Amino acid sequence: MTCNSFEEITTSTPNKSLLVKLNKHAGRNNSWRITVRHQWWWSSKKYRLVDFFFLDKKWIEAKVETIEYDPYRTAWISLICYKDWERRYIIAHQNMKVWDVIITDENAPLKEGNRMLISNIPVWMKVFNLELVVGSWASSVRSAWSSATIVSQEWEYTQVKMPSWEIRLVNKKCYATLWTVSNPDNNQILIWKAWRSRHMGIRPTVRWKAMNPVDHPHWGWEGRSPIWMKAPKTPWWALALWVKTRSRKKTTSKWILRTREWKLMK
Repeated sequence: MTCNSFEEITTSTPNKSLLVKLNKHAGRNNSWRITVRHQWWWSSKKYRLVDFFFLDKKWIEAKVETIEYDPYRTAWISLICYKDWERRYIIAHQNMKVWDVIITDENAPLKEGNRMLISNIPVWMKVFNLELVVGSWASSVRSAWSSATIVSQEWEYTQVKMPSWEIRLVNKKCYATLWTVSNPDNNQILIWKAWRSRHMGIRPTVRWKAMNPVDHPHWGWEGRSPIWMKAPKTPWWALALWVKTRSRKKTTSKWILRTREWKLMK
């Protein structure tokens, strides 16, 4: 079993005004039927209100006060204080330190942590907290050690290479934050113990071949014998592997220049 050293963390006490208690339903709906499997309700943790909008704080400098752990995220978060004395949580970048000064502006300086229009970011720069819809919120590239790359600034849109190697067109009026997300060692962690997964809100997963015929198409053959099918199936008899799940009718497909399957072909 391995865990983080938490060397970058500066405090273990969160800001109480930015904490919210979430009601947990363990993946069940209003009829108390399980709609999302392998979720558990026991682990109690409070949600940190992280700011993903930024637009109401344009042209106001902010100073980093702390770098903290967030139980709901793989990345570290930092508490920042604006010049008008309002405090907010944001996702910390990889080299963020206490007393750093950051700003959100249309043409902010090219400094790590600054947020600006994607049209003003040079080619091959790394960004995160990417906004895909103009005037909305940072909806993409937010997990630990992830970053997108500016590929081209041609014409009306910016070409962005996502962490999945998908190349996407983004409107030049969208905003993004410079550099990469914090906690680069997150993918090296080994859970190892079952109780640690339960503490994270994850219930045990049983092998499909070990189930009964009524519960799964693979059902209980002797030992670890094959499933005796041409292709693996889900519990609802749908193909489980090598199948595209994205709807062809999805309107956002026109903004994708190159799909993520290109990475598999390489």
